[in-house]
Order: sequence, then C-alpha cells, then structure tokens
Amino acid sequence: MLNSARLLVLLEIARRGTIVAAAQALHLSPSAVSHQLARLEQELDVALVERGPQSLRLTPAGHRLAEHAQGIADLMAAAQDDLRAHSAAAAGLLRIGFFVSAGLELLPRALSAFAAGHPQVELELVTGQPHERIPDLEAGRLDAVVVFEHPLDLWSRQAAVELRVFFEEPQLIVLPPEHRLGRRPVVRLAELAGESWIGTHGSGTGEPVLERACAAEGFRPRVRCRSDHYQVTVNLVRAGVGVALIPALGLPDPTGVQVCRLDHPHLLRRIGVATRATNRNPVLHAFLAELGSAAREIGSALGRRWAA
Repeated sequence: MLNSARLLVLLEIARRGTIVAAAQALHLSPSAVSHQLARLEQELDVALVERGPQSLRLTPAGHRLAEHAQGIADLMAAAQDDLRAHSAAAAGLLRIGFFVSAGLELLPRALSAFAAGHPQVELELVTGQPHERIPDLEAGRLDAVVVFEHPLDLWSRQAAVELRVFFEEPQLIVLPPEHRLGRRPVVRLAELAGESWIGTHGSGTGEPVLERACAAEGFRPRVRCRSDHYQVTVNLVRAGVGVALIPALGLPDPTGVQVCRLDHPHLLRRIGVATRATNRNPVLHAFLAELGSAAREIGSALGRRWAA
C-alpha cells in the first residue's frame, strides 16, 4: 500500500523542481523530504528521480507516479471539501420516513423551506406507517420519521428513540352528500352504529382504531371495505359506499362530502417526529427546525378549522 504522504512529497517535487522548494511548500526540512523520497523509491523498488550535481529531474516512472499522485490529491481535496460542507450542514444526505397524509402538506412545507436554505443536501424519502419505519430509524437507516400515534393504539419504541410531539390532529366523520347527519357539526360514534363503514387495515399493532373506538361505544362497525389511502376513502364516501373516520391531515379537500367533528376524547392523532438521540447528522437539526415551524402553522390552522 502506497503511503499518501510520500506521494504528496513526490508531487511537490514534480511541481517545484527541487527538494528545497518542495520542502518549503510542505513546511518540512530538505532532509525530511529527501528521506520520504528515498523511502518511496525503496517501497516501489524503482528510481523516481535522476539526481545530478546541481539538478534533479523525474524519471519516466516518477512522472507517471506524480500524475497518479495528482489524482489522489484532487480526490483528497474533494473529500475534504465535501466533509467540510457536510459538517457545516451545507451538504450531505438526509433520510426521512413519513406517513402518507403527512406528505400532503406538512412534509412538503417543511422541505420547501429546508431545501431553499440547503440546496446541496440530498433527500431520501420513504413512506410507511410508524410501526414500519421506526425499526429503520432504530437501525440507522433513517435520520427522522414523521409519525402519528393514537391514544387508542400506542406503539412501542426503544429508549434510543426520542419523540417530539407537535400537535393533536382531530379525527373526523366523513359522510356522503345527502346523509341524515350531515348538517350536524358534532356527532357521536353510537349514532352511526347501523352504517356501512369504509375502514383501514390498521397499524399492525392489533385491531384498527375504528373498531376499538366503536367497541367502547357498545357496537361493532359493519366495515364494507378497507383502504389506507384517504383520497380513495373520500371518493368512496362521495359515491355513497359508506361513511368513514378520517384524520384531518388526510382530508385536504372535502368537496362533495359532509364532514362532522366527533364527540370522543380519544379519537385523535398526536403528530410528531421520531429521531435517535445518538444521531450526529449535522443537517438534521436544520430540518427539524423547519418541520417544527411547519407543524405549528398547520396545527394552528387545523385547530381553527375544526374547533369545537
């Protein structure tokens, strides 16, 4: 294995033409430069310079090796510049997991502000439910995961994962256009006991939230079909297929359906971000600041829109 420091010594000799000039450029003594050059020739078992009484010139082998040394120096400089930019949070890679409805407004708003200030940072975005993405965070494959958590469906996490909660998002009842309860601002689940429901597949931690909430109200919902894509669910409700329980972030456009607030203390989602306490990615802090700012704006807007 070639010694990179000795290669740089040869490169300076090629640039400066003499050992003395190379020594001055490298802030070394001429004897130190001569020693490094001699060691390099010994390691390679080839003459790299021709020494005359008053001159020194590179051999063909010396010229070839100096060209390689220049390439290595360029790579080292590029690596140093890249790491300096990374440590200054000007460049690097940020890997983010998020649930789909966070990608409708919350994450785009945060990333718009973040990207404007960090145009050289590469972004890797991965969708999934919290229970799907948290193991990736714990394993170091993601830097942050935008998450939700239901009081009726808590998920477990390791001690190394930190959770920062931004706001509470209401769950809403979405009804077809001519539904009998459509003019009511607030409804109870029990009033919808006889309805056909469009449910979800759940979070993987057990029974879906709708079934848990309805059980507490004394009935089991008749789930006609299931979808984890809220736009699909809204379209099915609009078509009269059934009624649905949809979080506010999943309902950006309620055109063609009726929306009621729900009288239930535990039917909400806590929206936040999960990170690892040990993560030293320098761009993460800047992203979290923008995500927090976007969350405050959206949380306030939802609070005003769906206030009781």
